[in-house]
Amino acid sequence: MLKKEFIQVLQDRRTRGVIFGTPLIQLIVFGYAVTTDVRNVTLGVQDRDMTVMSREVVDRFVRSGYFTLQNHIQDDGEVRRLLDSGDVQAVLTIPEGFQGDIHSGRTAKLQLVVDGSDSNTASVVLQYAQRIVGALSREMVLERVTRAKGVVRVPGQIELESRAWFNENLESRNFFVPGVIATIVTIVTLMLTSMAVVREKEVGTMEQLIVTPITPWEFILGKTLPFALISMADVILVTTVGVIWFQVPVRGSILLLLGCTAIYLLTALGVGLLISTISRTQQQAMMTTFFFFMPAIMLSGLMFPIANMPEVVQWITHLNPMRYYLVVIRGIFLKGVGIDVLWPQMAALGVLGIATFWMASRRFRKTLS
Repeated sequence: MLKKEFIQVLQDRRTRGVIFGTPLIQLIVFGYAVTTDVRNVTLGVQDRDMTVMSREVVDRFVRSGYFTLQNHIQDDGEVRRLLDSGDVQAVLTIPEGFQGDIHSGRTAKLQLVVDGSDSNTASVVLQYAQRIVGALSREMVLERVTRAKGVVRVPGQIELESRAWFNENLESRNFFVPGVIATIVTIVTLMLTSMAVVREKEVGTMEQLIVTPITPWEFILGKTLPFALISMADVILVTTVGVIWFQVPVRGSILLLLGCTAIYLLTALGVGLLISTISRTQQQAMMTTFFFFMPAIMLSGLMFPIANMPEVVQWITHLNPMRYYLVVIRGIFLKGVGIDVLWPQMAALGVLGIATFWMASRRFRKTLS
């Protein structure tokens, strides 16, 4: 059975491409596309003051590296048109008398209108703008104190120095690429395994297997073990590309990563085999696979924090093996933690894997029905 399954999978050129080529392409595409970093925000400027100070504000926004000056706007109607058409993502309005207010010691005001259709991008843009304006304001206060030679008293300030652990530069790529690895391994394993038994039925070789002395457990091992080895090879391949190409750090043990992956594959293979036993055609198996895969992705914490989900949904996520595997793979990649920290996730994966395989074996019968 092992020889037959390896020959059947690897002799097809298209299948080899799906197994080894598709994961690499998906990793590279998703590694660049799946990111929460906001760069090159197109900025429109409506400068009604036209002074040295107003030009300094605009220059600060451009030199920050987050904003790209797109348009100089003349009237309010153009502001609405550019935002509606999507030509700019934000519009900075500097009112008349801006420099005069600063020189006279009054509070000067700026207006930043942001396209809020993408709430995440809008909130990040506002944070960038507040940081830029806050830094400029502090420099002005210090300059005024220096000129006054101690005549002006400035109240004491509290300065927060933040330091990020595990992902020092807060690069979203380091957070998402390990998740993409888990996603690719899951979909490849599910797709290959879910087609295993169904293909025998459609091709007509199930009758030949029925008359052989092979036992149900031997049949299951013969169908799943090749895909487990292929999936492990995919993990090694994709991890290597993620580390070399995207410079994602691996601070933990590679052997622990492979061991946890083997436990996770027990669940993924069990789900795929269960789908294969309840499906009559390969088309049904494929549709059922995606029916399982999409909720698993959404409820895994890959895209949305589980803590932000409703409490009922949070309880449902405990049945999702991908939730635990993401904690494991990110902990090994970014934090370098070991079994002493990850054992609850490993135990949960083991329980789900044994239960899933038990259900698949109970469902499987070496018959045509």
